[in-house]
Amino acid sequence: MFDEKINQMLKRYELNTIHDHENALKEIIQEVVLLGLWRSKFYEKAVFYGGSALRILYKLDRFSEDLDFSLIAPEKKFDIKKYLGAVKSELELWGFEVSKEEQNKKNKSTIESAFIKANTLIHLIKIDTNLKTHKNAVMKIKLEVDIDPAVGFTSEDKYHLHPIPFTIKTMALPSLFAGKMHALLCRTRQTNIKGRDWYDMIWFIKNNIPCDLIYLKNKMVQTEHIDISESLTKEKLAKLLYEKIKEIDFDLARNDVEPFLKNSGQREELSLWSKAFFSDYLVQEILVQTELST
Repeated sequence: MFDEKINQMLKRYELNTIHDHENALKEIIQEVVLLGLWRSKFYEKAVFYGGSALRILYKLDRFSEDLDFSLIAPEKKFDIKKYLGAVKSELELWGFEVSKEEQNKKNKSTIESAFIKANTLIHLIKIDTNLKTHKNAVMKIKLEVDIDPAVGFTSEDKYHLHPIPFTIKTMALPSLFAGKMHALLCRTRQTNIKGRDWYDMIWFIKNNIPCDLIYLKNKMVQTEHIDISESLTKEKLAKLLYEKIKEIDFDLARNDVEPFLKNSGQREELSLWSKAFFSDYLVQEILVQTELST
């Protein structure tokens, strides 16, 4: 069975379907992974960012799949395997039965990756639910670490209370917004449309978060999407967004994000999504609230 604190964590969720249980278990596993990384001193080298950071630390109202990290300073010989043993031990301490898998790089990459895997059926049984799933169904959580980060992001330490109190070093919200903007603007294939990026952009706007344009420019220079001699102003960002919006199939974007939403009310909001909604309204909101970071 699970430790009692894990059972208490499960009470935060409305659990009806297998999908509800899987999302809850994945998120709790993510939180325990973050605790194991803290115990192993990982945050002395790295910061947490991406959709899961927004969800777990800043209350983004959608689920997220992966755990994304950036080293604080480049380290080409960084090896994520050093930390996986501590993560696996932490998960087992709380009652999870998991395996770890390092991902071998097929080509030159600045991203170190690994997976944590857990059998879905075993953990549904531990919750004492009558829900059934395939005996070999697997929950998989990917950990990714950028070992050659762009410079210029700001960070902060955030307290997290589950399953016990600990601290997580994360990018501050303006830098998280910049990272999201980079993902949104710089994905190359039109078929690789992440509705989650657009959903998160709306979340930043609703919460009046400015975009860190210095960090965004540094990321775009690093990936060769802008020249180092160019300035990146609010107006330039708006122009780039207008151009990107013209390319997006928002039906595909809605389909991507729907499985990560918790209720029908959130899914109803997606009916507003259109090129006009993003270009005529949301880009103007970004212009109003985003200031050049200094």
